[in-house]
Amino acid sequence: MKVLHLDTNHPVLLLGLKKLGCSNDEDYTSSKEEIEAIIHKYEGVVIRSRFTIDKTFLDKATNVKFIARVGAGLESIDVAYAEKKGIKLISAPEGNRNAVGEHALGMLLSLFNKLKQADSQIRNGRWLREENRGLELDGKTVGLIGYGNMGKSFAKKLRGFDVEVLCYDIKENVGDENCRQTTLSEIQEKADVLSIHTPYNELSDKMINRDLISLFKKPFYLINTARGSAVVTDHLMEAMEMGKIKGACLDVLEYEKGSFENLFENENLPTSFSYLTQSENVLLSPHVAGWTVESKIKLAQTCVDKVAAHFFDIHLKPTENTTTLAKVTGIGGVFFKCPSPEKTKAWYKKHLGFDVDSYGSTFWWQDQNGQKASTQWSPFKQESNYFAPSTKDFMFNYRVKDLDQLLKDLKAEGVTLIDKPESFSYGKFAWILDVDGNKIELWEPIDSEL
Repeated sequence: MKVLHLDTNHPVLLLGLKKLGCSNDEDYTSSKEEIEAIIHKYEGVVIRSRFTIDKTFLDKATNVKFIARVGAGLESIDVAYAEKKGIKLISAPEGNRNAVGEHALGMLLSLFNKLKQADSQIRNGRWLREENRGLELDGKTVGLIGYGNMGKSFAKKLRGFDVEVLCYDIKENVGDENCRQTTLSEIQEKADVLSIHTPYNELSDKMINRDLISLFKKPFYLINTARGSAVVTDHLMEAMEMGKIKGACLDVLEYEKGSFENLFENENLPTSFSYLTQSENVLLSPHVAGWTVESKIKLAQTCVDKVAAHFFDIHLKPTENTTTLAKVTGIGGVFFKCPSPEKTKAWYKKHLGFDVDSYGSTFWWQDQNGQKASTQWSPFKQESNYFAPSTKDFMFNYRVKDLDQLLKDLKAEGVTLIDKPESFSYGKFAWILDVDGNKIELWEPIDSEL
């Protein structure tokens, strides 16, 4: 299958489709009209939110068999018309549901504990303890509207708290061990916190409005990590001014453009937006609840898996679907500093039987395919700078399968790469820093040369 990629994504997507036998073309800059002129050449399309896939586009996509959106929803696609044309539509809510659940919980706890204002005050020389007395989540009732992938993820995160979790959904029998499905009326009667987890559709559009808010029996906190269009911001401001809504955690806003890329391209942001930005009881983030390093990989892999299942009849078992490329295949070396490497090697030879040489000791073993593999043990002089810029007295070497691809992945994920890769007769090497500042050596080995 010939696939056109219209937005950049994690390299696992290109590599995964390539392994299935697909050929990949990338075009991240052409206009929609320019893409429409060539789209008939392709059988697959991969997109995030660059532009809308409407009837005009679909009419020109005469050979397209699938459109994969690397995200949770399909609102940028004319779903009914695409399905009428027999095009398989693929989305990937499984890929970022965990990220959304964690983000929603993080925002709520931050708001309850006034972390935003406390941090700002301390940075400005103000140490106000009583003013920053927080609230506990335990004992509260959390109501969820929408109980699909995202709602279920948030409910799972709440299991560690002594809370009652209720959900309302248009589908029947979606409740589980983490959440009891109920009516909207019961949520309006009991909820201390309301969290929105609905996709964009006619029912969810402007759902949180003056009328719905007025039916809540007690003041509540609002969380929206779904779509900005679900909340009427003017009505939210009114409710906060009246005390009906005590605070809000908003990862999404109704003023966003369809691409979700830049809110501030809109020059006519209303008064209610200014109110949100100035309120200490509002926490805002730029539509990033599902936007983590891990979810970028998972979203891409989920799309690959669904293409594989639908078009290539390849169904991965849960244990096989790791959502990541095979990266490290084993420990290649253990390196450490000591006062006298020669004395250390002699001690290990005498007492533990190490077969030492000028480098240390090489341990041979077999990998899962029965191929010979090695791990190197080496003491270094105390003054050695081989572990720099790390200040630690040790360094690990990890065996990897595809060093070039791994370095592309690591760079995309923001990992610090040190120096340039080097090649020797026994393999290729590269160096990175881990999250704790330890220097890590990556080795794509040629064991037969050792």
